[in-house]
Amino acid sequence: MNTFSTFQLPQQVIYGHHALTQLGLQTTRLGRTALLISDRIMEKLGTVQQCQQHLEEVGIVPVCYLDVNSEPTDFHVSEALAVCLEHQCDVIIAVGGGSCIDAAKAVSVLATNGGQLGDYVGGKAVLSAPPIPLIAIPTTAGTGSEMTNVTVIINTLNDVKMMVKHTAFLPSVAIVDPMLTVSTPQSVTAATGIDALCHAIEAYISRKAQPMTDQLALSAVALISQNLRKAYTDGSDLEAREQMALASMQAGAAFSNASVTLVHGMSRPIGAIFHVPHGISNAMLLPAILEFSKDRAIERLAVVGRLFRPDLSQLSDQKMVEVAIQEVKGLCKDLQITNLENWGIDKLKFQEAVSKMAVDALASGSPGNNPRVPTVEEMIELYHTCYSYSFS
Repeated sequence: MNTFSTFQLPQQVIYGHHALTQLGLQTTRLGRTALLISDRIMEKLGTVQQCQQHLEEVGIVPVCYLDVNSEPTDFHVSEALAVCLEHQCDVIIAVGGGSCIDAAKAVSVLATNGGQLGDYVGGKAVLSAPPIPLIAIPTTAGTGSEMTNVTVIINTLNDVKMMVKHTAFLPSVAIVDPMLTVSTPQSVTAATGIDALCHAIEAYISRKAQPMTDQLALSAVALISQNLRKAYTDGSDLEAREQMALASMQAGAAFSNASVTLVHGMSRPIGAIFHVPHGISNAMLLPAILEFSKDRAIERLAVVGRLFRPDLSQLSDQKMVEVAIQEVKGLCKDLQITNLENWGIDKLKFQEAVSKMAVDALASGSPGNNPRVPTVEEMIELYHTCYSYSFS
């Protein structure tokens, strides 16, 4: 039986205040014809222009694809890929949330390997050619996509979120500048912050957890518990923003190497079918799934509880598990996370879709990493619980 683990990271990580100033240097190191992938929000906020300025300073005028939205689809990937191939780009820059980075990952790999992303789901086809080098620049503190070897893209033909995991999806460079997160709205700060918390907790309780991922996951939980409310309440709090950016990186590296579990498995179908932003759908599910899983993860969830409430650390593990769940529920409540019903999902449409969602969730593989592996029937019941869940 093998007792070793593997751990993968981007080739280079540059982080801290004004890390974006390194974009030009890093781009010239990797290529000369750049494709910049982002969205219209980043264009409106001036972030795209900032990147263009840094590139122009080193003599690079990028071509741009700016039509990614909050739930990237195979359509966005196809459009951006066409631009990449037309201009024979040899380096790709992704600027934005996880949606922009995931779309860029798919483009970087398909540009050299061909085909459609769906061809590679589940290892059906082999990724044999190196991808176009990718520089990932997150503008939210949550998805951690800049640190991961995973991309998630919606297949518009069957409303399924395709998840493909391979070393080829690791960015060549991650540039993490907390200054870029200052303009993040409260609702996005909440959604992405809870997403990072999901990554950290899921990585820690995953059946594939390992010592390296444990350290990063627990550090991320501690930073999020201390800073997410501050960043949400005062977006200009640079210390809180910096700590959340660090937590997001750590949580991303942790789950990329330990895998996510039931929360992400059940979350993806909600995003694919009802177009709920990824971080929000994770938050809607997290407390109920922790309650479902707790008896198989007592020691580890107790550690999480002690990170949230070190003043109660003398309590038994059983009681600290309940503390952990209550703290997560309280955080969701304070960040105004709502349930599926109050989000506006029609109950009849939800009931019609719930069996497909449970089957799709199981097929993703993530539920198999959960401490308590659910049946399809148990996932259907959990979906119904989460539909009208109370965070009080």
